[in-house]
Amino acid sequence: MMRLQVLLFFSLLCLGVLRGQVSYSVPEEMKKGSVIGNIAHDLGLGVDRLKSGKARIYTGNSEEYVELHRERGVLIIKGRIDRETVCGQTVPCALHFQMILENPMEFYTVTVEITDINDNPPTFERGEIKYEVSESALTGARYVLEKAIDDDVGVNGLSSYTLKPSDNFGLKTTSRVDGTKHVEMVLQKPLDREENEYLYLTLTALDGGEPQLTGTMQIIITVLDVNDNPPVCSKPEYKASVAENAPAGTVITTVKASDKDKGTNGKIIYAISKSAASNLFQINPDDGVLMLKGNIDYEKRRLYELDIQVSDHGGLSDACKVIVDVTDINDNAPSINVMSKSNALSENVRPGTVVTMLNIHDSDSNENGRVMCFLSETTAFSIKSSTNNFFTIVTVGELDRERASEYNITVTCSDEGVPSLSSSVTLTLQISDVNDNAPVFERSSYEAYIVENNTPGLSIFTVKATDADWNQNARVSYILEDSSVNGVPVSSYVSVSADSGVIHAVRSFDYEQIKDFQFRVKAQDGGSPPLSSNVTVKILIQDQNDNPPQVLYPVQTGGSVVAEMVPRSADVGYLVTKV
Repeated sequence: MMRLQVLLFFSLLCLGVLRGQVSYSVPEEMKKGSVIGNIAHDLGLGVDRLKSGKARIYTGNSEEYVELHRERGVLIIKGRIDRETVCGQTVPCALHFQMILENPMEFYTVTVEITDINDNPPTFERGEIKYEVSESALTGARYVLEKAIDDDVGVNGLSSYTLKPSDNFGLKTTSRVDGTKHVEMVLQKPLDREENEYLYLTLTALDGGEPQLTGTMQIIITVLDVNDNPPVCSKPEYKASVAENAPAGTVITTVKASDKDKGTNGKIIYAISKSAASNLFQINPDDGVLMLKGNIDYEKRRLYELDIQVSDHGGLSDACKVIVDVTDINDNAPSINVMSKSNALSENVRPGTVVTMLNIHDSDSNENGRVMCFLSETTAFSIKSSTNNFFTIVTVGELDRERASEYNITVTCSDEGVPSLSSSVTLTLQISDVNDNAPVFERSSYEAYIVENNTPGLSIFTVKATDADWNQNARVSYILEDSSVNGVPVSSYVSVSADSGVIHAVRSFDYEQIKDFQFRVKAQDGGSPPLSSNVTVKILIQDQNDNPPQVLYPVQTGGSVVAEMVPRSADVGYLVTKV
């Protein structure tokens, strides 16, 4: 509602030009045509005087916001009056002009005060402002904020600020001599980037008008990281397995660690702590991928424990452990170790006699290290498992050196891996002889011929016996067995060479005295006890024309001729005599 204030000043001046002055007070932003005041009445003038005096408003070079309505004697709003445009922050804000009349010429001073209404909210030059604050900033740290501008004045002007949310920061405002308010943001609670990297605050400026107007500005705070968090392994212990034949570069596992910090403070470096096994493995320093670097052998080592160090660039670190289980593959053939063996075996040993003791070792495990052994192509021996990994080779039946004097026993041992691996060893066994074979003559009996009148010592013929045994047991000696021929010892007729079996005539034979005779020859080996056999030998004497015919009848005496008488009448066929 318009409030009208009228001040009349009447001056009695001798010269008589300035007649008085009047002041009005109106709020800004009144509508065009609104009445400011009845200046004719307030100055004590009639409307006729305004008309006759051609009353008008004189503003000089300034813009005219007010006009005079002579017919009504009132001042009205000519155009929009914005106090902030007219006066800015000047208080009070007034329009000064003169009303001039003619016939007679006189003028009056008019002042129209423009009062403020709350038509301008507080505003910030920027709608958003950004700050970077280290999470290590100490409480009490202050940050100057941009001031809001409110074109209104007095109670309608800027009154206060609020900051929300106020978990970490608070506001501190101070009034300055020039009437402005200095505002600061104060850290009240330590920041933690890992908990909240970005803070979004709203600074609100409020005026004192009615209704109250506000303006806001967004404050975005980026919390800068400091290295206040060490890297942390996702697990204190990792378990992985790798086959012993895995090539270099095989990925075993990936170690994971996290660092709540950011940038270089959160950059994690993975490393294997130095140990005897560290040269067999390598870890990617950037992503924690653990790989095989060298050759691993299950038979040498079955488990590796690696200490992994995780560090950030700020010097903070953590540690975890990786347990690598080496899995076995069938890469080792059974190893055959001869613990004890016989190089020679008597042919008369009993069945079940132990020939060789073997220890079989396979460095692999489980079925890869489980071994079975067998003999190839022999029925004279068998292999038996005595205890774990120990085997014995034993005889199965009776041995006969004369059938087989040497055995090459091939032992093959195979594991149960897939594919199966095997090893073989060949054992040579000599069969030693025992005297179990008597000499045997080539014939069951012999007949030989000799011409009478032979020379004593003449070789008649040879008997031959062989012995299947060996060496001394097979050395045959020939012996003439005692017997007699016509009451005469046979040894006076013949002799036998002990070594060669050659039969010699001891005397000269006379067919006319003895035509044949027989004797026995014994063949005896050199074993202990000796074995022997004998054979019958028959000697036939062949006749030689060594005797002239002898006339026994008729008896002839001396050199006389024997005469026989034959009758003249004898017929053909008559018997003359017998010779």
